[in-house]
Amino acid sequence: MGMSYRDLPEVPYAYAAVVSGRAVLFTAGVCPLNAQGSLVGMGDLRRQVEQVVDNLLAVLEHHGAGPEHLVKTTIYVVGEGDDLRTAWRLMADALTPHRPPSTLLGVSALGYEGQLVEAEGIAALP
Repeated sequence: MGMSYRDLPEVPYAYAAVVSGRAVLFTAGVCPLNAQGSLVGMGDLRRQVEQVVDNLLAVLEHHGAGPEHLVKTTIYVVGEGDDLRTAWRLMADALTPHRPPSTLLGVSALGYEGQLVEAEGIAALP
């Protein structure tokens, strides 16, 4: 019998979430765009993460939900190493105390020139 995730030492993120009897909201990749549709924070990962979080929370709010309703996020970051860790920490801090299971991916490019980060969210609507 193999080892299950429950047998692993404490890790700083959730492995799973269960949704039962609720409508589920799936977002497309949320980009660091302002209300005019322009990319913000050219070359500034921190600023772009802040905008992505603001946009993700606005989508959730539009559907009557908040960060506590997120059951999964996926974060895409152009870069590797420190860039990934920085984006991960900033996203986690922005959603605290809520810690949905999340996947972090380093990618070579995203859709907008100068875009450094994008996030998808799945939420169980209240």
